[in-house]
Amino acid sequence: MANLREKFLSDSEKKAFDPEHRRRLDYNIGKYDEAVVRGKLQFKDLELAKRRAANLKFKVIENLDRYLTEFETNFEKRGGKVIWATNEKEAQRELLRIVKKANAQIIVKQKTMLSEELEINDLLQKHKREVLETDLGEFIVQIAHEKPYHIVTPAMHKSKEDVALLFNEKFGMPADSKPEAIAAFVREHLRSKFIKADLGITGGNFLIADMGAVALTENEGNGLLTLSWPKIHVAIVGIEKIIPSIDDLDLFLPLLATHGTGQNITVYNNILFGPKTAGEPDGPEEMYVILIDNGRTELLEHKEQRRALSCIRCGACLNECPVYRSIGGYSYGVVYSGPIGSVISPHFMGMKDYNHLSYASSLCGRCTEVCSMNIPLHELLLYNRNETVKLKYSSFTWRFIMKSWKKVMLHRWMLDKTGQGMKNRFLKMFFRKSWGPRREIPKVAPKNFKQLWNEKKKLN
Repeated sequence: MANLREKFLSDSEKKAFDPEHRRRLDYNIGKYDEAVVRGKLQFKDLELAKRRAANLKFKVIENLDRYLTEFETNFEKRGGKVIWATNEKEAQRELLRIVKKANAQIIVKQKTMLSEELEINDLLQKHKREVLETDLGEFIVQIAHEKPYHIVTPAMHKSKEDVALLFNEKFGMPADSKPEAIAAFVREHLRSKFIKADLGITGGNFLIADMGAVALTENEGNGLLTLSWPKIHVAIVGIEKIIPSIDDLDLFLPLLATHGTGQNITVYNNILFGPKTAGEPDGPEEMYVILIDNGRTELLEHKEQRRALSCIRCGACLNECPVYRSIGGYSYGVVYSGPIGSVISPHFMGMKDYNHLSYASSLCGRCTEVCSMNIPLHELLLYNRNETVKLKYSSFTWRFIMKSWKKVMLHRWMLDKTGQGMKNRFLKMFFRKSWGPRREIPKVAPKNFKQLWNEKKKLN
């Protein structure tokens, strides 16, 4: 859709030329960069660990139906309930059915990008339910009526001064409140909500097939409270999050922590096997896992791009991407930003309307280098672009230019016969707009390499 592309370009331009925005992102991401370098030192052979994890995920993606069925069987043996949802509407309907059946009025949520994908907060608030984000960063963007800016760090775009002013406006705290005071206030504010909550919602970092369990990883302990206090727990998880065995966690958890925040391992790691059993002091009395497709099987149909389903959402590619670091998270206009978002979002939301995201890359390959799952992200962006052209979603003018360019490049004599002046006029006529208003179109040299080479040979 042309207006989505134009909005993306307009929003990107504003952010790219906002020095304060660039300063904040550089500062916050720089802190992660330093920590990640230290965190990677825990691995004796990091590349071997990444290859093993990538191979495991590849095996799972190639046999997704079998592992999901195994998970469902084992999870329901322990009293849990698995619900399959093919799209956003089905997932919303199933969640709402659980909420209404339990007459749940207060709902607490752990940080999960999938709930943003399904617009869970808007759904529950529309049905007069109180829903609270319990991750500090998510809580900040929720009370600011914003969306997460980054897969791992939702409030990355805000300075501590911004947050202090926000809490002054919303809760009457001093405008110069320190981060420690704000964190203490949020802890006390949410603690009463945890105790009163009727239902808790989390995502799931991994689904463990052989044990029928959900693995959650977090740093603040809010996830543990979300699944411990409320009587009903709902885990909303994408079908791609499956891993074969509980034994594989010792490979995936350190990779996720190191590439995400530079930690050796995340502070809180919980494995949920279902509702609590007789003799267990805490935990939910009922537990549901809603398995979400929502475009994932469409991506699975593509032999090359399906590798993106191996992503464990560590966020490393966003931190490394020069485009993300220039334009930020909101410019993309989708839930999943950065390189991984540019690969998967067109498949989740429609290639016709969102193919422009696959062009939001310099193709420098840095995202591929840092990916914890060895996903060749910059190559997958090229496959998306190729699909865009095949489906004729690119403009007629662009297809005509590329077709002409291909013909010329396959016939060397055409380049030789075309003079320098005509080449420069061609570049100005067709590429001036796409090259941008702040850069000069490069000029073709008076003599090409072939001519210079022939002249050199004559002199010798």
